[in-house]
Amino acid sequence: MAREAEIVSPRAGLTRALLGGWAALVYLFLFAPIALLVAFSFNANRYGTFPFTGWTGKWYGQVFSDYQIRDALTTTLKVAAEVTVVSTLVGTAAAFPLVRSRIPFRTGIGIGMTLPIMTPRLLIGVSLLVLLTTVFKWQLSPQTAVIGQAVYTTPFVLLLVAARLQGFDPALERAASDLGANTFRRLRYVVLPLIMPAVFAGALFAFTLSLDEFIITNFLIGARNTLPIYIYTQVKFGITPEVNALASLLLAASLCLIALAFVLPAAIRRARRLPAALRAR
Repeated sequence: MAREAEIVSPRAGLTRALLGGWAALVYLFLFAPIALLVAFSFNANRYGTFPFTGWTGKWYGQVFSDYQIRDALTTTLKVAAEVTVVSTLVGTAAAFPLVRSRIPFRTGIGIGMTLPIMTPRLLIGVSLLVLLTTVFKWQLSPQTAVIGQAVYTTPFVLLLVAARLQGFDPALERAASDLGANTFRRLRYVVLPLIMPAVFAGALFAFTLSLDEFIITNFLIGARNTLPIYIYTQVKFGITPEVNALASLLLAASLCLIALAFVLPAAIRRARRLPAALRAR
């Protein structure tokens, strides 16, 4: 047995080393272009490419002084805020009957409601463009972009809230009902506080997805620009340091929001447990 262990152990170590090296190469391949983009945003070269002629942060200052970028940023934030509100309300409301009701074909309905996640966004954009302009005769605007983005982002909120509701202890609601709480009070004081971390996480995911959305927005927003569309239109004329800086800022905002989506629910749970711990002392 000892000899077998001595023989197997070097092989296992070599396998782990090979897998680790392969994983490092994969991560390098995935993140090297992003790191290069961020590095170019600090390059003093006015063409935004090699060679590096020095380090500077003036391109970020020029980003905020450009009125086109400010207009695109305003439109992006406005659309993202509206998409977040719509997706959070619809996704949270849809999660309750999906988890708690006994409607027939509930599994099929759930799959149908999450289908936009698996549907190509090109197909979503084209189909909504035909529906809104040909059938409803609507003028393309940021509001039509909100509708299109909400179709894509709502299933993410639905899945997060539904997963939280599935782990919800129904005995808590029964206890509140025994104590005289009606349906509204049970929802307000028992259910919503317990599922609020999932609701916040879903809202942040919806905001992040809306912030970066390009394909659906490009079909439905009409003559207005969001930041991803503005970056695309500028890249066609050449990648400049301002474009690198703007893309880096958009990347940083997305990473911060995703991190917040993971950190905020845990912080809410800890804050909720703190008063109970203090009372126990």
